Amino acid sequence: MSKTIPTAAQTDAGSAHIEPLLRVVNLKTYFFSEDKIVRAVDDISYSIGHNEVLGIVGESGSGKSVSALSLMRLIDSPPGRIVDGKVLFDGDDVLQMSENEVRHIRGNDIAMIFQEPLTSLNPVYTIGDQLMEPLTLHRGLTKRQAELEGVQLLTQVGVPSPAERMKSYPHQLSGGMRQRAMIAMALSCQPRLLIADEPTTALDVSIQAQILDLMRKIQQEQQSSMIFITHDLAVVNEMCDWVNVMYSGRIVERASTRTLFTSPKHPYTWGLFDCLPRIEEKQGIRLAPIHGQPPNLARMPVGCKFHPRCPYAFDRCVEEEPPLFNMPDGQTVRCWLYDNSQTGESARVETLRESNDVRTHDEAPVILDVKDLTKHFPITSGFLQRTVGQVKAVDGISFTLREGETLGLVGESGCGKSTAGRTILRLLDPTSGSVMFHGTDLASLDSKKLQEMRKRMQIIFQDPYSSLNPRRSIGSILAQPLKIHNLAKGKEVGEKVADILQRVGMNPEHAGRYPHEFSGGQRQRIGIARAIAANPDFIIADEPVSALDVSIQAQIINLLQDLQSELGLSYIFIAHDLSVVRSVSNRVAVMYLGQIVELASNEGLYEDPLHPYTRALLSAVPTVDPTGARASSRIILEGDVPSPINPPSGCRFHTRCPYCFSVCPEVEPLLLDAGNEHFVKCHLYDPNYSSAAPPKAEALVSRGRELNPEPAS
Repeated sequence: MSKTIPTAAQTDAGSAHIEPLLRVVNLKTYFFSEDKIVRAVDDISYSIGHNEVLGIVGESGSGKSVSALSLMRLIDSPPGRIVDGKVLFDGDDVLQMSENEVRHIRGNDIAMIFQEPLTSLNPVYTIGDQLMEPLTLHRGLTKRQAELEGVQLLTQVGVPSPAERMKSYPHQLSGGMRQRAMIAMALSCQPRLLIADEPTTALDVSIQAQILDLMRKIQQEQQSSMIFITHDLAVVNEMCDWVNVMYSGRIVERASTRTLFTSPKHPYTWGLFDCLPRIEEKQGIRLAPIHGQPPNLARMPVGCKFHPRCPYAFDRCVEEEPPLFNMPDGQTVRCWLYDNSQTGESARVETLRESNDVRTHDEAPVILDVKDLTKHFPITSGFLQRTVGQVKAVDGISFTLREGETLGLVGESGCGKSTAGRTILRLLDPTSGSVMFHGTDLASLDSKKLQEMRKRMQIIFQDPYSSLNPRRSIGSILAQPLKIHNLAKGKEVGEKVADILQRVGMNPEHAGRYPHEFSGGQRQRIGIARAIAANPDFIIADEPVSALDVSIQAQIINLLQDLQSELGLSYIFIAHDLSVVRSVSNRVAVMYLGQIVELASNEGLYEDPLHPYTRALLSAVPTVDPTGARASSRIILEGDVPSPINPPSGCRFHTRCPYCFSVCPEVEPLLLDAGNEHFVKCHLYDPNYSSAAPPKAEALVSRGRELNPEPAS
């Protein structure tokens, strides 16, 4: 994308002749209650030039989303209120406009892509109805013209069968399709400023790559400006020209993307970088979280707001809040380390990432043996509810898990990861196949014996808030498995609950509180505490960190690894973040449409991926490399995962595979042994078929011949 960094620097310095598209001056947005004032946005100033992308990063509660909503006056009602400042859009102050004038700007000139499209889209109206509304309201199109324009917009954002999708309701679309529909609505009036609030947070890495590629392309074609709000620094690196780092409602650092990623200045920014799991780092590198929690915005600390968590804080930080200091290249930083009396440049002590002890488990006993496991859900129709089809969620997977080992299970949404986990634990009954746990076939157990076995196998759910009973205290929730499995009685229950809470890094005094009284990271710790309460051997962690900030994510990952070391746990770690999976897993299984297409050791999969699907997933992972080398070699997978109701014939990946050839749609590939316990399900590695592969797959075919020199029988 074309960079306009010099222009922005000049604009911020007040020396540019070109007025920026947006200038925010001393903006303050507070929320009021009877006894407190929450300073969500507290005196921030910045500008955005024409055809420029600004990233806003920070932990949850830092004020990112509230600052964006304030720009469109969407927060200007009780209990929230914009109490001071200016929002100058093309020279006009949005905060001084009438309601009619603001409504004209929304959609026409400034549009927003909200964080969760399913909650932002009206469930009772079709996608077409919601897409046509701004076209008729702002652009004055007739219903027929708006319908044709809506189809064209959905085509532009890559929605397949756009005319049919116009008739669909939001719940009938996948997450990626809903996000594309939201982008189409935001672009319908060709706004000059697009605000994207966490547009890719809950998406798979491949869908995220598609959305980011789409947004870059549209921004370049329309020469529009963009505010990109996220907590993912790697995404900022690939999308943005400038970055605002926010903490406690303030901007603590502002710089061009290249400057921030090569020379960050604020200790908070250093902490955010240190938290990140990185796909280029081998397994066993321990993450360095930012200690503590962001402050309560209603009771801010005196002095620098970050000082209670800052390892570099000194007396002045505690007593006096620093201003923004100007640095070279337009960079500004709010930190006393850069006062004239301090050197600043030598302040940072480079965080050395500790290495966990990476153990090999080749000789450890197998505790879980899954063979040809399938889970099909029947589709019924008619008055008699006859079965008319099957959803093939899990369709013949096999693997083993050894004592103390972590197996990563990755793939896009809809590939069957979570269903596989629940079926293994008998939360869902398998359609066929076997699950041998410590030599016992779980499918053969009656309810009483299965309950006895459950204390040895547990699950950590993706969303702890929805999986914790809101009517029961945390102490009661943790005591339940102790009582069910007769692990404690009387006073001993309370003592064990306190010990479990301490083990997961929580205060035992919090046992009397309820789930809604805790933060997201604390609730995830409670979910982990519940999973380990019965002293299990084996835990399935289903997307345990996908919705968390990077600092909280690092704490939870370290906690899971510490518990594994202390208790000898075995994990199946389900995730779509391949950087996190590399950090925690000994082996990795890649699933696609109900089947395992590649299974290998951590190093084998990340250093030498074989399946085209795995290669595409790995290439799509954004990184903090400021050179952008990985982004230039990205493989963008087209479309969504096909329906598991009627999966493609032959190789299920052939409809999206860049190396597909004649045999792929006709013959299902075998799971081939590539040596060193590296298995791959692809015809490119089968000498019976690889000779017919296209020329562009030559390198992969050669690798296949190296692995399988003799034709398979």
